[in-house]
Amino acid sequence: MISVEEALQHCLALVAPLDEETVPLSQAAGRYMPQAAVAGRAQPPFDASAMDGYAVVGNPPAGSTLTVVGEAGAGHRWCGQLELGEALRIFTGAPLPSGSNRVIIQEDVIRSADRITIKDGADSATHVRPKGQDFQEGQALTPRLLRPTDLALLAAMNHPRVLVTRRPIVALIATGDELVMPGEIPADDQIIASNSFALKAMFEAEGAEVRLLPIARDNEPALRTVFGLAAGADLVVTTGGASVGDHDLVGRVAQDLGMERKFWKLAMRPGKPLMAGRMGGAAMLGLPGNPVSSIVCAHLFILPMIRKMLGHAVDCLSVQPRKARLAEAVEQNGPRTHYMRARLVEAEGLPRITAFARQDSSLLTVLADANALLIRPIGDVERSAGEVVDYIPI
Repeated sequence: MISVEEALQHCLALVAPLDEETVPLSQAAGRYMPQAAVAGRAQPPFDASAMDGYAVVGNPPAGSTLTVVGEAGAGHRWCGQLELGEALRIFTGAPLPSGSNRVIIQEDVIRSADRITIKDGADSATHVRPKGQDFQEGQALTPRLLRPTDLALLAAMNHPRVLVTRRPIVALIATGDELVMPGEIPADDQIIASNSFALKAMFEAEGAEVRLLPIARDNEPALRTVFGLAAGADLVVTTGGASVGDHDLVGRVAQDLGMERKFWKLAMRPGKPLMAGRMGGAAMLGLPGNPVSSIVCAHLFILPMIRKMLGHAVDCLSVQPRKARLAEAVEQNGPRTHYMRARLVEAEGLPRITAFARQDSSLLTVLADANALLIRPIGDVERSAGEVVDYIPI
Protein backbone atom coordinates (compact mmCIF):
# COMPACT_ATOMS: atom_id res chain seq x y z
CA MET A 1 0.00 0.00 0.00
CA ILE A 2 1.16 3.54 -0.72
CA SER A 3 0.42 6.75 1.16
CA VAL A 4 -2.18 9.33 0.21
CA GLU A 5 0.60 11.78 -0.67
CA GLU A 6 2.30 9.29 -2.99
CA ALA A 7 -1.01 8.40 -4.62
CA LEU A 8 -1.80 12.06 -5.29
CA GLN A 9 1.57 12.58 -6.99
CA HIS A 10 0.93 9.53 -9.18
CA CYS A 11 -2.55 10.85 -10.06
CA LEU A 12 -1.28 14.31 -10.93
CA ALA A 13 1.44 12.80 -13.12
CA LEU A 14 -1.29 11.20 -15.24
CA VAL A 15 -2.67 14.55 -16.47
CA ALA A 16 -1.42 17.83 -17.93
CA PRO A 17 -2.93 21.28 -18.58
CA LEU A 18 -5.30 21.25 -21.54
CA ASP A 19 -5.46 23.54 -24.54
CA GLU A 20 -6.81 27.07 -24.28
CA GLU A 21 -9.65 28.63 -26.24
CA THR A 22 -11.32 32.02 -26.44
CA VAL A 23 -15.03 32.29 -25.68
CA PRO A 24 -17.51 35.18 -25.54
CA LEU A 25 -17.80 36.73 -22.10
CA SER A 26 -21.44 35.65 -21.97
CA GLN A 27 -20.31 32.01 -22.14
CA ALA A 28 -17.41 32.23 -19.68
CA ALA A 29 -19.20 31.52 -16.38
CA GLY A 30 -17.72 28.50 -14.65
CA ARG A 31 -14.72 28.39 -16.99
CA TYR A 32 -11.12 28.58 -15.82
CA MET A 33 -9.16 31.64 -16.95
CA PRO A 34 -5.49 30.54 -16.94
CA GLN A 35 -3.93 33.94 -17.65
CA ALA A 36 -4.43 37.31 -15.99
CA ALA A 37 -6.86 39.71 -17.69
CA VAL A 38 -5.64 43.32 -17.78
CA ALA A 39 -7.96 46.33 -17.58
CA GLY A 40 -7.95 48.41 -20.75
CA ARG A 41 -9.19 51.51 -18.90
CA ALA A 42 -9.74 52.78 -15.38
CA GLN A 43 -13.05 52.42 -13.56
CA PRO A 44 -14.53 54.92 -13.25
CA PRO A 45 -12.70 56.43 -16.25
CA PHE A 46 -13.23 59.94 -14.88
CA ASP A 47 -14.00 61.67 -11.60
CA ALA A 48 -17.72 60.98 -11.23
CA SER A 49 -20.54 62.27 -9.07
CA ALA A 50 -21.56 59.79 -6.38
CA MET A 51 -24.90 61.55 -5.72
CA ASP A 52 -27.57 63.68 -7.35
CA GLY A 53 -26.80 67.32 -6.52
CA TYR A 54 -24.67 70.27 -7.62
CA ALA A 55 -21.00 70.31 -8.57
CA VAL A 56 -19.14 73.29 -7.12
CA VAL A 57 -15.64 74.76 -6.93
CA GLY A 58 -13.87 74.83 -3.57
CA ASN A 59 -15.86 74.62 -0.35
CA PRO A 60 -18.53 77.34 -0.32
CA PRO A 61 -19.92 77.85 3.20
CA ALA A 62 -23.53 77.56 4.34
CA GLY A 63 -25.60 80.48 3.14
CA SER A 64 -23.64 80.90 -0.09
CA THR A 65 -25.70 81.57 -3.20
CA LEU A 66 -24.41 80.11 -6.49
CA THR A 67 -25.50 80.44 -10.11
CA VAL A 68 -26.49 77.22 -11.91
CA VAL A 69 -24.77 77.30 -15.32
CA GLY A 70 -25.71 73.90 -16.79
CA GLU A 71 -26.49 70.25 -16.25
CA ALA A 72 -24.65 66.89 -16.56
CA GLY A 73 -26.10 63.39 -16.48
CA ALA A 74 -24.65 59.89 -16.78
CA GLY A 75 -23.34 59.61 -20.32
CA HIS A 76 -23.75 63.37 -20.87
CA ARG A 77 -20.68 65.38 -19.90
CA TRP A 78 -20.86 69.16 -19.45
CA CYS A 79 -17.89 70.54 -21.34
CA GLY A 80 -17.46 73.97 -19.79
CA GLN A 81 -15.11 75.23 -17.08
CA LEU A 82 -16.79 75.69 -13.69
CA GLU A 83 -15.76 78.86 -11.86
CA LEU A 84 -16.08 80.13 -8.28
CA GLY A 85 -19.64 81.20 -7.55
CA GLU A 86 -21.05 78.77 -10.12
CA ALA A 87 -22.78 75.39 -9.72
CA LEU A 88 -23.60 72.60 -12.17
CA ARG A 89 -26.70 70.46 -11.76
CA ILE A 90 -25.28 66.92 -11.79
CA PHE A 91 -26.65 63.40 -11.47
CA THR A 92 -25.12 60.18 -10.12
CA GLY A 93 -22.49 58.74 -12.45
CA ALA A 94 -21.97 61.91 -14.49
CA PRO A 95 -18.41 63.18 -15.06
CA LEU A 96 -17.39 66.03 -12.77
CA PRO A 97 -16.88 69.27 -14.73
CA SER A 98 -13.44 70.80 -15.10
CA GLY A 99 -12.64 72.98 -12.09
CA SER A 100 -14.99 71.19 -9.71
CA ASN A 101 -13.92 69.15 -6.69
CA ARG A 102 -17.13 68.58 -4.77
CA VAL A 103 -20.82 67.73 -5.12
CA ILE A 104 -23.35 69.23 -2.74
CA ILE A 105 -26.30 66.83 -2.49
CA GLN A 106 -29.63 68.16 -3.65
CA GLU A 107 -31.17 67.84 -0.17
CA ASP A 108 -28.68 70.43 1.14
CA VAL A 109 -29.65 73.30 -1.17
CA ILE A 110 -32.63 75.54 -1.83
CA ARG A 111 -33.11 76.26 -5.53
CA SER A 112 -34.89 79.23 -7.04
CA ALA A 113 -34.76 79.48 -10.83
CA ASP A 114 -31.04 79.38 -11.73
CA ARG A 115 -29.79 80.08 -8.22
CA ILE A 116 -29.08 77.72 -5.30
CA THR A 117 -28.46 78.58 -1.65
CA ILE A 118 -26.55 76.15 0.57
CA LYS A 119 -28.46 75.22 3.71
CA ASP A 120 -27.05 75.34 7.23
CA GLY A 121 -25.64 71.97 8.32
CA ALA A 122 -24.94 70.85 4.75
CA ASP A 123 -23.05 67.57 4.40
CA SER A 124 -19.30 68.29 4.11
CA ALA A 125 -18.42 65.10 2.15
CA THR A 126 -17.18 65.53 -1.42
CA HIS A 127 -19.51 62.87 -2.91
CA VAL A 128 -17.00 62.25 -5.70
CA ARG A 129 -15.87 58.86 -7.01
CA PRO A 130 -12.29 59.56 -8.16
CA LYS A 131 -10.99 58.19 -11.45
CA GLY A 132 -9.70 54.63 -10.96
CA GLN A 133 -11.37 54.22 -7.56
CA ASP A 134 -12.44 50.68 -8.49
CA PHE A 135 -9.46 49.72 -10.65
CA GLN A 136 -6.73 51.41 -12.64
CA GLU A 137 -5.83 50.92 -16.29
CA GLY A 138 -3.40 47.99 -16.44
CA GLN A 139 -4.67 46.40 -13.22
CA ALA A 140 -5.05 42.62 -13.56
CA LEU A 141 -7.65 40.03 -12.62
CA THR A 142 -5.65 36.95 -11.63
CA PRO A 143 -6.25 33.43 -13.04
CA ARG A 144 -9.34 31.79 -11.54
CA LEU A 145 -12.51 29.78 -12.05
CA LEU A 146 -14.82 32.53 -13.25
CA ARG A 147 -17.80 33.41 -11.08
CA PRO A 148 -20.67 35.72 -12.10
CA THR A 149 -19.04 38.63 -10.27
CA ASP A 150 -15.80 38.03 -12.19
CA LEU A 151 -17.73 38.38 -15.45
CA ALA A 152 -19.00 41.79 -14.34
CA LEU A 153 -15.44 42.87 -13.58
CA LEU A 154 -14.14 41.58 -16.92
CA ALA A 155 -16.91 43.45 -18.71
CA ALA A 156 -16.01 46.67 -16.85
CA MET A 157 -12.39 46.07 -17.91
CA ASN A 158 -13.71 46.03 -21.51
CA HIS A 159 -13.08 42.35 -22.30
CA PRO A 160 -15.77 41.05 -24.69
CA ARG A 161 -14.03 37.66 -24.98
CA VAL A 162 -12.00 35.62 -22.49
CA LEU A 163 -9.16 33.13 -22.86
CA VAL A 164 -10.12 29.97 -20.94
CA THR A 165 -8.90 26.40 -20.65
CA ARG A 166 -10.88 23.76 -22.47
CA ARG A 167 -13.17 21.94 -20.07
CA PRO A 168 -11.78 18.50 -19.13
CA ILE A 169 -14.14 15.79 -20.34
CA VAL A 170 -14.76 13.22 -17.60
CA ALA A 171 -16.48 9.94 -18.45
CA LEU A 172 -18.21 8.55 -15.36
CA ILE A 173 -19.01 4.83 -15.23
CA ALA A 174 -20.81 3.02 -12.41
CA THR A 175 -20.30 -0.74 -12.43
CA GLY A 176 -22.16 -3.67 -10.91
CA ASP A 177 -25.07 -6.06 -11.45
CA GLU A 178 -26.55 -4.79 -8.18
CA LEU A 179 -27.18 -1.27 -9.47
CA VAL A 180 -30.23 0.34 -11.06
CA MET A 181 -30.81 4.00 -11.86
CA PRO A 182 -33.03 6.21 -9.69
CA GLY A 183 -36.66 5.81 -10.72
CA GLU A 184 -36.27 2.18 -11.80
CA ILE A 185 -37.78 -0.63 -9.79
CA PRO A 186 -34.94 -2.62 -8.18
CA ALA A 187 -35.10 -6.36 -7.60
CA ASP A 188 -34.82 -7.60 -4.03
CA ASP A 189 -31.05 -7.98 -4.41
CA GLN A 190 -30.38 -4.61 -6.06
CA ILE A 191 -29.72 -1.07 -4.89
CA ILE A 192 -30.03 2.38 -6.42
CA ALA A 193 -26.90 3.83 -8.06
CA SER A 194 -26.05 6.97 -6.09
CA ASN A 195 -22.32 7.70 -6.33
CA SER A 196 -22.39 9.05 -9.87
CA PHE A 197 -24.72 11.92 -9.09
CA ALA A 198 -22.55 13.32 -6.32
CA LEU A 199 -19.39 12.83 -8.39
CA LYS A 200 -20.91 14.47 -11.47
CA ALA A 201 -21.92 17.53 -9.43
CA MET A 202 -18.47 17.75 -7.81
CA PHE A 203 -16.62 17.56 -11.11
CA GLU A 204 -18.89 20.06 -12.85
CA ALA A 205 -18.55 22.51 -9.97
CA GLU A 206 -14.77 22.30 -10.46
CA GLY A 207 -15.12 23.17 -14.15
CA ALA A 208 -15.26 19.79 -15.92
CA GLU A 209 -17.71 18.52 -18.54
CA VAL A 210 -19.10 15.18 -17.34
CA ARG A 211 -20.53 12.38 -19.45
CA LEU A 212 -22.64 10.05 -17.29
CA LEU A 213 -22.39 6.70 -19.10
CA PRO A 214 -24.67 3.65 -18.71
CA ILE A 215 -24.12 1.27 -15.80
CA ALA A 216 -21.58 -1.37 -16.76
CA ARG A 217 -22.69 -4.86 -15.76
CA ASP A 218 -20.35 -7.40 -14.19
CA ASN A 219 -19.22 -9.13 -17.36
CA GLU A 220 -16.39 -8.42 -19.74
CA PRO A 221 -18.48 -7.67 -22.88
CA ALA A 222 -20.56 -5.07 -20.99
CA LEU A 223 -17.47 -3.42 -19.54
CA ARG A 224 -15.77 -3.30 -22.93
CA THR A 225 -18.86 -1.72 -24.48
CA VAL A 226 -19.13 1.01 -21.86
CA PHE A 227 -15.39 1.70 -21.95
CA GLY A 228 -15.82 2.16 -25.70
CA LEU A 229 -18.40 4.88 -25.01
CA ALA A 230 -15.75 6.75 -23.01
CA ALA A 231 -13.65 7.37 -26.13
CA GLY A 232 -12.51 10.98 -26.36
CA ALA A 233 -12.60 11.64 -22.61
CA ASP A 234 -9.64 13.20 -20.84
CA LEU A 235 -10.38 11.27 -17.64
CA VAL A 236 -12.31 8.02 -17.14
CA VAL A 237 -13.69 7.43 -13.64
CA THR A 238 -15.25 4.13 -12.64
CA THR A 239 -16.96 3.26 -9.36
CA GLY A 240 -17.01 -0.28 -8.03
CA GLY A 241 -15.38 -3.42 -9.34
CA ALA A 242 -11.81 -2.30 -8.69
CA SER A 243 -11.03 -4.77 -5.91
CA VAL A 244 -9.86 -8.37 -6.28
CA GLY A 245 -13.09 -10.38 -6.04
CA ASP A 246 -14.17 -12.81 -8.72
CA HIS A 247 -16.68 -10.27 -10.03
CA ASP A 248 -14.38 -7.25 -9.78
CA LEU A 249 -13.49 -7.11 -13.45
CA VAL A 250 -12.73 -3.43 -14.01
CA GLY A 251 -8.97 -3.69 -13.58
CA ARG A 252 -8.70 -6.84 -15.66
CA VAL A 253 -10.70 -5.45 -18.58
CA ALA A 254 -8.97 -2.07 -18.38
CA GLN A 255 -5.57 -3.74 -18.54
CA ASP A 256 -6.72 -5.83 -21.50
CA LEU A 257 -7.63 -2.54 -23.17
CA GLY A 258 -4.12 -1.20 -22.57
CA MET A 259 -4.32 0.50 -19.17
CA GLU A 260 -0.92 1.13 -17.56
CA ARG A 261 -1.69 0.79 -13.86
CA LYS A 262 0.32 3.02 -11.52
CA PHE A 263 -0.98 1.77 -8.16
CA TRP A 264 -3.90 -0.10 -6.67
CA LYS A 265 -3.99 -0.04 -2.85
CA LEU A 266 -3.83 2.98 -0.54
CA ALA A 267 -3.04 3.26 3.14
CA MET A 268 -6.25 5.20 3.81
CA ARG A 269 -9.80 4.72 4.95
CA PRO A 270 -12.30 4.93 3.51
CA GLY A 271 -10.95 4.12 0.07
CA LYS A 272 -8.26 1.43 0.27
CA PRO A 273 -8.92 -0.06 -3.21
CA LEU A 274 -8.13 2.76 -5.68
CA MET A 275 -6.83 1.98 -9.14
CA ALA A 276 -5.06 4.59 -11.25
CA GLY A 277 -3.36 4.60 -14.63
CA ARG A 278 -3.74 5.59 -18.26
CA MET A 279 -5.92 3.91 -20.85
CA GLY A 280 -5.65 5.04 -24.44
CA GLY A 281 -5.36 8.81 -24.41
CA ALA A 282 -7.10 9.23 -21.06
CA ALA A 283 -6.16 9.08 -17.42
CA MET A 284 -8.22 6.53 -15.52
CA LEU A 285 -9.20 6.18 -11.88
CA GLY A 286 -11.12 3.24 -10.49
CA LEU A 287 -12.88 4.35 -7.30
CA PRO A 288 -14.33 2.06 -4.64
CA GLY A 289 -18.03 1.28 -4.91
CA ASN A 290 -19.01 2.37 -1.41
CA PRO A 291 -20.48 5.89 -1.66
CA VAL A 292 -18.40 7.47 1.09
CA SER A 293 -15.18 5.92 -0.20
CA SER A 294 -15.75 7.13 -3.74
CA ILE A 295 -16.68 10.67 -2.70
CA VAL A 296 -13.77 11.04 -0.26
CA CYS A 297 -11.33 9.75 -2.89
CA ALA A 298 -12.79 12.18 -5.42
CA HIS A 299 -12.10 15.08 -3.05
CA LEU A 300 -8.52 13.97 -2.47
CA PHE A 301 -7.47 12.86 -5.96
CA ILE A 302 -9.85 13.68 -8.79
CA LEU A 303 -10.58 17.32 -7.99
CA PRO A 304 -6.81 18.08 -7.91
CA MET A 305 -6.45 16.29 -11.27
CA ILE A 306 -9.20 18.43 -12.78
CA ARG A 307 -7.52 21.56 -11.39
CA LYS A 308 -4.22 20.58 -13.01
CA MET A 309 -5.91 19.99 -16.37
CA LEU A 310 -7.48 23.44 -16.09
CA GLY A 311 -4.10 25.03 -15.38
CA HIS A 312 -4.42 25.94 -11.70
CA ALA A 313 -1.27 26.99 -9.85
CA VAL A 314 0.81 24.20 -8.31
CA ASP A 315 -0.17 25.18 -4.76
CA CYS A 316 -3.83 24.45 -5.62
CA LEU A 317 -3.15 20.85 -6.68
CA SER A 318 -3.80 19.31 -3.29
CA VAL A 319 -6.37 19.61 -0.57
CA GLN A 320 -4.86 21.85 2.10
CA PRO A 321 -5.76 20.77 5.66
CA ARG A 322 -7.13 23.32 8.11
CA LYS A 323 -7.00 23.42 11.90
CA ALA A 324 -9.78 22.80 14.43
CA ARG A 325 -10.14 21.75 18.07
CA LEU A 326 -11.66 18.44 19.01
CA ALA A 327 -15.01 18.80 20.72
CA GLU A 328 -14.85 15.15 21.81
CA ALA A 329 -11.99 12.69 22.28
CA VAL A 330 -11.07 10.23 19.51
CA GLU A 331 -9.45 6.82 19.85
CA GLN A 332 -6.00 5.82 18.61
CA ASN A 333 -5.82 5.40 14.84
CA GLY A 334 -4.61 2.31 12.99
CA PRO A 335 -2.23 1.68 10.07
CA ARG A 336 -4.14 3.76 7.49
CA THR A 337 -4.84 7.49 7.34
CA HIS A 338 -8.47 7.87 8.36
CA TYR A 339 -10.70 10.58 6.92
CA MET A 340 -13.52 10.60 9.45
CA ARG A 341 -16.84 12.20 8.64
CA ALA A 342 -17.30 15.02 11.10
CA ARG A 343 -19.38 18.04 12.04
CA LEU A 344 -17.57 21.39 12.21
CA VAL A 345 -19.02 24.37 14.09
CA GLU A 346 -17.59 27.85 14.36
CA ALA A 347 -16.19 28.92 17.74
CA GLU A 348 -13.99 31.64 19.16
CA GLY A 349 -10.47 31.02 17.92
CA LEU A 350 -10.44 27.70 16.08
CA PRO A 351 -13.65 25.93 15.06
CA ARG A 352 -14.78 22.82 16.97
CA ILE A 353 -14.95 19.45 15.25
CA THR A 354 -16.76 16.27 16.28
CA ALA A 355 -16.34 12.93 14.51
CA PHE A 356 -19.52 10.94 13.97
CA ALA A 357 -19.74 7.72 15.93
CA ARG A 358 -20.62 5.69 12.83
CA GLN A 359 -17.91 5.67 10.16
CA ASP A 360 -19.01 2.79 7.91
CA SER A 361 -18.18 3.71 4.30
CA SER A 362 -21.66 2.77 3.06
CA LEU A 363 -23.54 5.34 5.20
CA LEU A 364 -24.70 8.18 2.99
CA THR A 365 -26.83 9.66 5.76
CA VAL A 366 -23.73 10.29 7.86
CA LEU A 367 -21.91 11.82 4.88
CA ALA A 368 -24.88 14.06 4.13
CA ASP A 369 -24.78 15.37 7.71
CA ALA A 370 -21.01 15.95 7.62
CA ASN A 371 -19.35 19.18 6.56
CA ALA A 372 -15.75 18.16 7.23
CA LEU A 373 -13.36 15.23 7.21
CA LEU A 374 -11.28 14.86 10.37
CA ILE A 375 -7.82 13.62 9.34
CA ARG A 376 -6.26 10.94 11.56
CA PRO A 377 -2.66 10.21 10.52
CA ILE A 378 -1.32 6.67 10.43
CA GLY A 379 -0.76 5.39 13.98
CA ASP A 380 -1.99 8.63 15.57
CA VAL A 381 -2.41 8.33 19.34
CA GLU A 382 -5.66 8.88 21.23
CA ARG A 383 -6.60 12.55 21.19
CA SER A 384 -8.45 14.40 23.93
CA ALA A 385 -11.11 17.05 23.62
CA GLY A 386 -9.52 20.46 23.05
CA GLU A 387 -6.50 19.19 21.10
CA VAL A 388 -5.78 20.78 17.72
CA VAL A 389 -6.30 18.48 14.72
CA ASP A 390 -6.34 18.70 10.92
CA TYR A 391 -9.47 18.58 8.79
CA ILE A 392 -10.64 19.35 5.26
CA PRO A 393 -14.02 20.93 4.51
CA ILE A 394 -16.50 19.09 2.31
